[in-house]
Amino acid sequence: MRRYLLSVLLVANSFAATAQDRFVPVEQRLSAAQLAEVGLDAVQLQTLNRVLREAEASMPAPAQAPVAANTGAPVPANVPAPAAMHLGLEEGPVSARVVGDVAGWQPGTVFTLDNGQQWQVMKGQMKLRSTLRTPQIEVIPGIAGRWFLQVDEDLPKARVFRLR
Repeated sequence: MRRYLLSVLLVANSFAATAQDRFVPVEQRLSAAQLAEVGLDAVQLQTLNRVLREAEASMPAPAQAPVAANTGAPVPANVPAPAAMHLGLEEGPVSARVVGDVAGWQPGTVFTLDNGQQWQVMKGQMKLRSTLRTPQIEVIPGIAGRWFLQVDEDLPKARVFRLR
């Protein structure tokens, strides 16, 4: 019941946020069945309308609609901003030292870095000819949120995910 009431409040608040001319009371926004399901008494309904009316009044005036550069036409407010071309690439690589020695890796291997991060290998396997002591590594972002751990640029990378 409370969860439904919260949903009604959020919907009513979103209606209030999009209303440009004047406040519309909750009883005009919901059907009789919805009002009955919420179960507000007259005092609660009056309080809810007052709170929503005050919230609407305190909202800043709508800003001038942005204009499309190529046409000069207004851009609708509900159009999302363009997404990055390659998800994950907007984050830079992480350079750090591994705490401890590295003799190789396989799925499940956890690398703890001196910056406090921990990365676990998902894919990739490598056994090094000689153990590296606290090597400098890079964790490089890939497409679609993938990350790759590089111990040496001449060695294959391990696909990793961040634990912390």
